[in-house]
Amino acid sequence: MVERHMRFLQKEKVYRTVIVLSDLHMGAGVVVNDRKNYLEDFHYDKELIDLLEYYSSGKFYNREVELVLNGDIFDFLAVPFVQYFDDEFWSEKASIEKLKMIVEPHKDFIQALISFVSIKKKKIIYILGNHDAELIFQSLREYFLSLFPEKHRGKCEFLIDKDGEYSPVDGVLIKHGHEYEVSHKFHTEKSIIEDNEGEKYFIPPWGSYYVTRVLNKFKEERHYADSVRPIRKFVINGIIYDTLFTIRFVFASIYYFIMVRFIYFFKQSKNYKKLASYIKDELQLFRDYETITQEFLEENESVRALILGHTHLPAYRTFSDGSIFINTGTWTKMFNLDFGKQQDDYLLTYAQIDIRDHQKKRKRKRRSSNDSCIDLTLNVWRGRTTLPFYEFR
Repeated sequence: MVERHMRFLQKEKVYRTVIVLSDLHMGAGVVVNDRKNYLEDFHYDKELIDLLEYYSSGKFYNREVELVLNGDIFDFLAVPFVQYFDDEFWSEKASIEKLKMIVEPHKDFIQALISFVSIKKKKIIYILGNHDAELIFQSLREYFLSLFPEKHRGKCEFLIDKDGEYSPVDGVLIKHGHEYEVSHKFHTEKSIIEDNEGEKYFIPPWGSYYVTRVLNKFKEERHYADSVRPIRKFVINGIIYDTLFTIRFVFASIYYFIMVRFIYFFKQSKNYKKLASYIKDELQLFRDYETITQEFLEENESVRALILGHTHLPAYRTFSDGSIFINTGTWTKMFNLDFGKQQDDYLLTYAQIDIRDHQKKRKRKRRSSNDSCIDLTLNVWRGRTTLPFYEFR
């Protein structure tokens, strides 16, 4: 069972720390080919490098530290001006090119990762999200690892064959979260096809097509088009204050869904009840993620804490049975129109798991593996000051 303790009551030494970051959405940089890139959402390289240095020095220098990059770290869907179009955009060659375009403006971050793993007891776990799903190509993972000195490459692991789930300690499960939405879900084993000439292609979920063919075009007009929550209030306010743009955006989205999904399902089954069921499943992105999480925790009693990303909304919730849900949020600017919600346009949030050493206690008293003493927090990074982070509330 996950136990949370006040810090001043912790007498056991923390021997291992797990840091969980998600949804950085690093793109090809602010300027690409001498043109402003309106699709770049990540602007906090210095802050991120500062965080990595903090967790690899000082009291963390001799401690085991795992950095879990929980999906959507690189944003392959936000790379403009690439020399590939339509289905060629999803080829292995195009994916390599996109990754190189992302790495170049963020090479200081890559260097920070190299410095991080070069220190003893430090490692990186990479979980794929829906925006960096093209890392499913082995060649892309090999290219990424080639950026590291050979002696440190073994300290960076991609989770490909484990359904994107990682359990750093008994009772705690980490996953990106796109798996709950049919529009963003992809099959790790069946998502690559090969043509007659031996060229490999990634089969993206239809949500990725929507991002590249609809959403990105509107982001060039309004960079915040996908950064306002909740969506319904974005539409309502948009119709009042930005009528023409909002109507165009809504109709383009509806038209795309009808053409790509509704007609497809109708051809598959003309049974209207089944059609309605299909559409309901496709629109699960509008469901309450906390409800989905609570259902998951009820069905999986061995999991006492679930850590997700994907929605970009930081959250820390405890349920009546003591189980915990954390959403690590995003490092991109977000705008929340709900009263009572966090109104800051950005919060550099991440989860921290501290695992305390209770081996001596085990010798005195037999304990089960589920009795690991851990402390779970959702932190907001503010820089290496006297108080580098504060706990999210």
